[in-house]
Amino acid sequence: MIWRVRRVLTGHDAQGKSTFIADGLAPNMKEMASMPGLALTDLWETRGAPAGNTGLEDAADRPVRLEPPRNGTILRIVEFPPDSQWRERADARSAFSSIGAGHAADRRSSDPMMHRTRTVDYIIVLKGEIYAVMEKGETLLRAGDILVQRGTNHSWSVRGSEPCIVAAVLVGAKPLASKNKTPSRKTKKKK
Repeated sequence: MIWRVRRVLTGHDAQGKSTFIADGLAPNMKEMASMPGLALTDLWETRGAPAGNTGLEDAADRPVRLEPPRNGTILRIVEFPPDSQWRERADARSAFSSIGAGHAADRRSSDPMMHRTRTVDYIIVLKGEIYAVMEKGETLLRAGDILVQRGTNHSWSVRGSEPCIVAAVLVGAKPLASKNKTPSRKTKKKK
């Protein structure tokens, strides 16, 4: 069963006073048909920087997509099921296409979840354990761990018997110039 999250939104009333404008289960959830048990729940989206705080519309009331708008952000919860429930029968192309990210999948990889986004992602593990998998190496993340994913080709793997729940903030970023190029580091010149 997909984990549901309570989302509480604040805003301003007609007199400019702070108030709660929504409180309930987050409505914008998508379970991936081609990867059963993998679910994305989008909680909020910004469409640029600086973000706007006016209005009462629900910024997450739109189709679930993998990446935020240019210069925008997405706050989401992702539930990853154990690999044993989906990995052998996954249709990655269909899954990524269903969230507007057909371009993200790494078709050269044997890992159906391997992909690259044009984002910087702040990933906070809320429950369970998950392996963050890179082209060179992997590391186990547990509840309370935080990963900063910086436009890398990456994948996820839940090797235990329980799902893993993560919170993710995706921030729109410039794409890397080449898939084989690493980001440059600018340093100050010493005087």
